[in-house]
Amino acid sequence: MSVKRKLLALGVALAAALAVTPALPAVAVPATIPLTLTNNSGRAGPIYVYNLGTELSTGRQGWADANGTFHAWPAGGNPPTPAPDASIPGPAAGQSVTIRLPKFSGRVYFSYGQKLVFRLTTGGLVQPAVQNPSDPNRDILFNWTEYTLNDAGIWINSTQVDMFSAPYSVGVQMQGGATKSTGRLKAGGYNGFFTALKAQSGGWGNLVQTKPDGSLLRALSPHHGVGTGALNPGVMDDYVNRVWSKYSSSTLTVTPFANQPGTKYFGRVSGNTMNFTNSSGAVVTSFQKPDSDSIFGCYKHLDAPNDLVRGPISRTLCAGYNRSTLLSNPNQPDPSAANFYQDGVTNHYSRLIHAQMVDGKAYGFAFDDVGAHESLVHDGNPQQASITLDPFS
Repeated sequence: MSVKRKLLALGVALAAALAVTPALPAVAVPATIPLTLTNNSGRAGPIYVYNLGTELSTGRQGWADANGTFHAWPAGGNPPTPAPDASIPGPAAGQSVTIRLPKFSGRVYFSYGQKLVFRLTTGGLVQPAVQNPSDPNRDILFNWTEYTLNDAGIWINSTQVDMFSAPYSVGVQMQGGATKSTGRLKAGGYNGFFTALKAQSGGWGNLVQTKPDGSLLRALSPHHGVGTGALNPGVMDDYVNRVWSKYSSSTLTVTPFANQPGTKYFGRVSGNTMNFTNSSGAVVTSFQKPDSDSIFGCYKHLDAPNDLVRGPISRTLCAGYNRSTLLSNPNQPDPSAANFYQDGVTNHYSRLIHAQMVDGKAYGFAFDDVGAHESLVHDGNPQQASITLDPFS
């Protein structure tokens, strides 16, 4: 799968952030900024780091070396051909390594003990897809952060949209020396998450993947769980049916833009369709009854194009379904995290991740940024960025 497709959630989040960000002062963001990786994991053995993505000035896909120099991928093949070794030696336990980030939209991968396997097709880079049991990275412990660095600054986040795995946090140092950070688990949070997920009724423990020796690797997102058969595809059906029943006789009001409280859309169910009208009563978009995969993946029946009507409404619905707030609050989005995940039918994977975060913020699903509950930091004049490989226990 290409970098562009895999970074969809970050791209939409970035677009939303830019849409509501006031005009920034004229600051010359340099061509590269330092990124310091600190290994507080407590684990011995080598760390391998990769900076992969899209060069913003040209739109070319490739990788950046430790100095921030861009290298375009060569042509791939069918079947896929091995990609050049883009690995950068990472920090030893208790140490730090600093590399340079170019103006890029991409991912910084890090793996423990083994290098990751990347291949190239005629369509671009094939990234790890460990929901596939034959993926060569299936038994490698790894994770990644997503970032965009451009003339407006840096956006960098920790993400669990695809999986929950090796713990890490991200940060940005601002002009003046102050630092913003997010993504850090509570003490004991890594094991606490897996213990709770395994104990959650309804087959949620089937999302957990281990090595042949039984050691923990990761938990797949419920979107991938449904796709692989690890999670019941009807796991959200009861909630969806109750939502459909409620809004057959009442109205769901969506106010998708926090800075535009007067822009509202009104949803009513008719048969298998939820129609949304504007304040004039004209139908502006319609949604078919979503299945669990549409909800967890925020696509298919909840597709969110990059427009100003359907996309923002769909983002709001997706957040409401995953957080199970559509029944308890007919005015969406619900702003209060205290109201999230209170129904027995919910995205328990995302619920348990948020519960283990120090600041309560995470990217448990693609549009977890609705209401600013995502693990993202931004600064318009970044001095440097950081990734900290956090303890597993």
